[in-house]
Amino acid sequence: MTTAQNYRRMVNAGNKLVVGLQRLGLAFGPMQLLTVAGRRTGVPRTFPIAVIPQDGERYIIQAYPKAAWVANVRAADTVTLTRGRRAATARLVEVPVPERGPILRKLVATSPASVGNRYVTTGLAEAPTPDAVADAAGRIAVFRVEPA
Repeated sequence: MTTAQNYRRMVNAGNKLVVGLQRLGLAFGPMQLLTVAGRRTGVPRTFPIAVIPQDGERYIIQAYPKAAWVANVRAADTVTLTRGRRAATARLVEVPVPERGPILRKLVATSPASVGNRYVTTGLAEAPTPDAVADAAGRIAVFRVEPA
C-alpha cells in the first residue's frame, strides 16, 4: 500500500469523526459539511471540507486526487454548507486554471506546513512550497463559494 493510500485511509476515518461532531452541532476550525447531490444517483452526499477565507472571498480547494465531491459539485447547481447547526445553500463556481495559482500560493504561504505537505503526500504537487503547489494548479480544483 502506498503512502498516499495510507494517508487517505487515515483521513477517511477522521472525516467520519468530523461529520459526526458537526452533525451534533460542534463547529471547529474552517471545517464545514458540504452536501451535494451525487452526479449519478442524485442521492445527497456529505463531505467534511475546509472553507478558506482569502482576500474577501471564500474558497473550497481540492486536497486529494479523484475526490468524489469535485465531480459531484461540477455536476450540481447548488450545494449546502453546514457549520454546526447552521446550514446555507451556496453555488460553487470553479476558478479557471490560470487564476488558481495565486490562490494556491497564498494558501500554502499563510498556512501551517502540513497544508503544503498534504499536496505532496497525495501526489498533487511535487514539493510543499507555495510555488510548487501553485504550479500544480491544473491538477487542483478550486471553487469560489457564492450565494445561491
